[in-house]
Amino acid sequence: MTIHELSLDAATPGERRARDLAAALLRVLSRTLGLLAERVAPVASAPVLEAVIEYHADAGAPEGALYVNGQLVGHLLGVQRL
Repeated sequence: MTIHELSLDAATPGERRARDLAAALLRVLSRTLGLLAERVAPVASAPVLEAVIEYHADAGAPEGALYVNGQLVGHLLGVQRL
């Protein structure tokens, strides 16, 4: 197998046109495949977090306060301990 150096200066006008056309075609195909890849790529979704349920019946805390993920969702009436 021999190695041939491809020089643009040594190319005939017909070869230059063919190379320019091939290069333009490859650029268009590259752009098209990039756009297609963006369309079919899976969308990253936020991880599903498990709800954290908290109950506070400490001194000074609202009696029977029930929190989910740090948000007060209600009070458990008559409950002082779980």
